[in-house]
Amino acid sequence: MIRHIVLLKARPEVTEAHISDIFADLAAIRDKLPGVLAIHSGRSESPEKIERGYLHGFTVDFTDWDALAAYQDHPDHKRVGAALVAAAQGGLDGILVFDLPC
Repeated sequence: MIRHIVLLKARPEVTEAHISDIFADLAAIRDKLPGVLAIHSGRSESPEKIERGYLHGFTVDFTDWDALAAYQDHPDHKRVGAALVAAAQGGLDGILVFDLPC
């Protein structure tokens, strides 16, 4: 399994409702692509409070690297990705991606 982890540092003017809409759009991808096991998203509730501005994020669990590659090439992923970049502080600089083999 591959866990795809994405953290977002949103621009100050981006509303919680807008981020929720992006995450809802992301969640719909699960039913469109084989190999997507789970998608979880939301705002950090960490008691440590060391998010460094990356207050929103999501994970997508894939069966394998091929499923992740299919997700990356899918037009819905590209659309959601563009919305995330537009919402991020500094564009792509406001997004962290980490892929963890589990």
